[in-house]
Amino acid sequence: MDVEVPGTVLKRERARDAVLELIESRSPGDAIPSERALCALLEVSRPTVRSAIDELVAAGLLVREHGRGMFVAPAKITQELVSADLTLTVPQAAGTWSSRLLEFTTHQAGARVGRKLRMSPAEDILYVARLRLVDGAPMAIEHLHLRAALAPGLSARELESGDLYDHLRDTHGVHVHEAVQAIEPTVVTRAEAEFLDVPELSPALLFERLTSDTTGRPVEYVHSLYRGDRYRIVSRLTLGPAASSATASSSAAADGDGHHPGIPPGDFGHGDAVTSSTRGDIQSGA
Repeated sequence: MDVEVPGTVLKRERARDAVLELIESRSPGDAIPSERALCALLEVSRPTVRSAIDELVAAGLLVREHGRGMFVAPAKITQELVSADLTLTVPQAAGTWSSRLLEFTTHQAGARVGRKLRMSPAEDILYVARLRLVDGAPMAIEHLHLRAALAPGLSARELESGDLYDHLRDTHGVHVHEAVQAIEPTVVTRAEAEFLDVPELSPALLFERLTSDTTGRPVEYVHSLYRGDRYRIVSRLTLGPAASSATASSSAAADGDGHHPGIPPGDFGHGDAVTSSTRGDIQSGA
């Protein structure tokens, strides 16, 4: 393979593509050749190979282990957003999801959450923080703010089992109907990094969602932080009339067990529509 092309950037790009080919031909956890071996294989300098590898490590495609070498990273968790008519149906993400409760308490809403939920800052909200895991690995931190008056007696166990919306509907007659969600890039703090088992300032995806009931009353405000190295969003855009078989396929995908980004498992599990507004604010510098 001839990668000796004039220009440092192009050399690095060619080296990166060559290493990507190695990654794509292997399975998660498989080793790739050392930097020295790659230099010989690709006929480029050590700094060029290292720069390309650094990019792939930062992108979450490679993992460096001190004293052991470099390995193909675990596959990213993919969430697909599917457009159907005027609503957005949300299939669940891959993997086996579980939760670990970090905090469960009641306190005053305060100004910011009060504005979002259209309630007095002095009114009580139920605050829940939990760590979301996929196949046992930490994937996200979720912060849920719920009007306390809507769910008196709600227990931590009900939240852990993912029956929040069932509880609201069956016990209190609150029917969740619509969720408006925004997604944007961010980085993790030191405390968040410890929970997610990633370095401080690692890239992440921030989900913010406001959920309303059938009367238009805000029910909950949730913000969630997802690992940028393991989680991605894929949007499928419908550009023309869909065949009936495609519609049936989308409906079937939405019915299986899994996870909605930022939404506790089991939520919207009874066919309630979910509408979403996705925002991507990307700032770039020279």
